[in-house]
Amino acid sequence: MQIRRMHNPFETLARNIIYQQLHGNAAAAIHGRVIALFGKKNLHPQDILDASEESLRGAGLSGSKLLALKDLAAKTLDGTVPTLARLRRMSDEEIIEHLTEVRGIGRWTVEMLLIFRLGRPDVLPVGDFAVRKGFTLVYGLKEMVKPKELLSYGERWHPYRSVASWYMWRATELPANSLST
Repeated sequence: MQIRRMHNPFETLARNIIYQQLHGNAAAAIHGRVIALFGKKNLHPQDILDASEESLRGAGLSGSKLLALKDLAAKTLDGTVPTLARLRRMSDEEIIEHLTEVRGIGRWTVEMLLIFRLGRPDVLPVGDFAVRKGFTLVYGLKEMVKPKELLSYGERWHPYRSVASWYMWRATELPANSLST
C-alpha cells in the first residue's frame, strides 16, 4: 500500500473532483488543460474563482464538476477546507465532516484521502464496492456483505482497518479458485 503525500488539500481535492467517474487518461487530459489555463504549475483557489465558466468548460469540465471546483475554491478560501497543518491535527470524522460540505465530495472521496494521502491507519470504507466484494470473497459469503455488517465485523481490525481494506481490495484481483481453500 503506497501513500502519496499531500502537499495542498485544495489541489488534491480539485484533482479528485476532476477525476471522478472518468477514465484515467481522459481525466489526466482534462486536469492538465485546467492547470494550463492559468499558466502555472499548481492550481490555486482564486484562479478557479476568477476563471470564466466558458474557459473551464472549454478545458473539458462538465457543468457539475465546474460547480464543484468553484465550491471547493470558495470553501478553501473561507476556511471550510482546512489547511494541511490543520488536517493533520484533526480526527478522521472531523475531516469527513468538513470536507463533505464541499459540493461533489462525499464520504468515500474523503476516506480515500484519509487512507492514501494522509496515511491514516484506521479507515474502513464500508461503502466501497471493492472492499465489500473482497470481504464477501475472502469470507466465502453467498451474498454481498452489507455496509453495517462490514462495519461491525471490521471492529476486530481496529486500529489497522486501512490495511484490512487494502487486503480486501487486493482479494478482488485474485483468481476465483484461489479463495476456496
